[in-house]
Amino acid sequence: MIRPLLLCFFFCVAFGRSKPTEKKNRMMEALLSNKQHEDDKGFEYDHEAFLGEDEAPEFDKLPLEESLRRLGLIVDRIDVNKDDFISEDELRIWITSVQRNHSFEQMENQWNQYDTDRDGLISWDEYNRTKYSDGSHQESGFDLSRVMEREERLFRAADRDADLKADKQEFNAFLHPENHQHMREVLVQDTMDEIDKNRDGFIDLKEFMDDLNIPEGEEDLPEGAETERQHFLDKKDKNNDGKLDKQETMDWLFKPDLSYSDAEAKHLVTESDADKDGKLTKKEILNNHEMFVGSQVTNYGDALLRHDEF
Repeated sequence: MIRPLLLCFFFCVAFGRSKPTEKKNRMMEALLSNKQHEDDKGFEYDHEAFLGEDEAPEFDKLPLEESLRRLGLIVDRIDVNKDDFISEDELRIWITSVQRNHSFEQMENQWNQYDTDRDGLISWDEYNRTKYSDGSHQESGFDLSRVMEREERLFRAADRDADLKADKQEFNAFLHPENHQHMREVLVQDTMDEIDKNRDGFIDLKEFMDDLNIPEGEEDLPEGAETERQHFLDKKDKNNDGKLDKQETMDWLFKPDLSYSDAEAKHLVTESDADKDGKLTKKEILNNHEMFVGSQVTNYGDALLRHDEF
């Protein structure tokens, strides 16, 4: 199943506009966690961001002493330049890596569902037949033809050897295209096709605001409407021509001012940096292990429990 971010993208296209006050999030980055980021109520969000959504609960089973030992080993892995400090950038790289490993595991869990002939490849026909042939997607009465067209476009973009069969790397790119550089152009084009109502090849301010369900000229605008308008004019429209071309759209979707991984890395450093030098020592991380791993620790779940290095 395509991850929630893209399902939302596809179904918004197929089923029309949402409620007038509902704001779309088009940033092409997966959420680090579905938990609320509220540190005063617990650190579940931070645990899933640092460890991975499926892995985090497993580490509550570890005794405190063992979890601290393993957290120390993780810190050594995160410290790629071996200077005995963990920077925001090193944390961001780690968090991004954890999330991408999680996406690959999600793909692995779905592989046998779609590889029906067990040949080690998933053809477009296999995927399409398995997902849509039972008619369950038609129960709502909506026409999913546009969704299927977009899925096929993504599948073809992921299929780098153009044989209409996906190996695991290609299928992962299809399921999680936001993680793969070569998938960006098709995602950008899909976005432009949806928003560019006058078909001039650009996204103008009116189209941008319409996409956010914020009609221009209304007095009673939703909260944040003027901020969105100014962001379009001041940040997104870099050449100040009043519209977004393909490159500007790509920058908007894939180069946000602060990504989820950036924000979480900054948060972890800010909350754990006792001497306020902008970076973390192993001691500072271990002293704040509740934020990073709770009573647990690490990287990729049960697999690590079996690794000799632990």
